[in-house]
Amino acid sequence: MEENLKSEFGKRLKERREQLKLTQRQVAEALGVAQPVYQRFEKGIYECTYTQIAALCRLFDLSADYLLGLREY
Repeated sequence: MEENLKSEFGKRLKERREQLKLTQRQVAEALGVAQPVYQRFEKGIYECTYTQIAALCRLFDLSADYLLGLREY
């Protein structure tokens, strides 16, 4: 992923998680990863797999296009 794409992805993850009043730990558990790994997704340090992106879309009820910053909500 490009750096700005990673950054936008992480920003949108965090915004939606906070809107749903979920903790990083709760989202990490839903994805099957450790909380520090999920935290790095939000910070744009780590990239998600296709499977993780799909799981996040289902959990957050958002499209992949939105999460990836390709379109607005």
